[in-house]
Amino acid sequence: MLNVSLRQLEVFVQIALHGSVRAAAESLHLTQPAASMALAEMERQLDAPVFDRERGRLRLNARGRELLPLAQELLERHAEFGRRASGKLESLAGDLRIGASNTVGNYRVGELLGDFVRSHPQVAIRLRVANTGDIAAAVLDHSLDVGCVEGPVTHPLIEMRPWRDDKLVVCARPDHPLAKQRHLQPEHFAGARWVLREPGSATRTTSERALAQLPPGETVMELDQIEAIKQAVTAGLGIACLPEVAVTDALATGRLAALKTPFLDLQRKLSILLHREKYRGAALEAFLLSVS
Repeated sequence: MLNVSLRQLEVFVQIALHGSVRAAAESLHLTQPAASMALAEMERQLDAPVFDRERGRLRLNARGRELLPLAQELLERHAEFGRRASGKLESLAGDLRIGASNTVGNYRVGELLGDFVRSHPQVAIRLRVANTGDIAAAVLDHSLDVGCVEGPVTHPLIEMRPWRDDKLVVCARPDHPLAKQRHLQPEHFAGARWVLREPGSATRTTSERALAQLPPGETVMELDQIEAIKQAVTAGLGIACLPEVAVTDALATGRLAALKTPFLDLQRKLSILLHREKYRGAALEAFLLSVS
């Protein structure tokens, strides 16, 4: 009969999240030998490893990937049992791992987290900012509890919930020829030099959808940060589709100009991502309620 302890489950989950025994030990305030022993004992009881060892890193193998969400659920249910048994139903604690795509994480984080943090100050928020593809992958492998992204994600295990409407604007330096053109038409964009986000970004996907409605141009640069793209456009290196919320200040101060392009579809929906099979504990349910 298996006798896997809560401590062993905690070590297993933290190694899965951090990729090393040392980092897991630090997060749990254990010595590294103690964490190593806990993992070794759990694997002995399972009679199988749950990680592949690769150049000093530990990566979940197929068995580990199968067991990780179950271990997370057991730990969350144990915490929930303690909260209910103590009668502290209004006091949530623990960690919540949230992923946000760049637009959300850099420009809408107050909207996303504000109400929840004010209502539940004892819950530690671990926020990861990356592109939409990376956030979706992290929700799928259970390294994130929930995500908020800019683009559509199609996967049978992902549930998407609409959150906010969002739009992009085509930006140029104020002295760019397109910024001086009155009554812009699609043909005016022939040969335009574009600065784009990297593949996997939802902003890139929306930009490519817009570019498909225009005459051929040239991609002169790919950057993985919106602020870097703003700097490139300000320097006159090209034009770009950027989130409206990200360029408000630059437009107000005259560093950038927004081109009027009613012929382009630059609308999109920001969405909450959830793993359909993930256990939704009290903290996650409270967060979902706060963003509903």
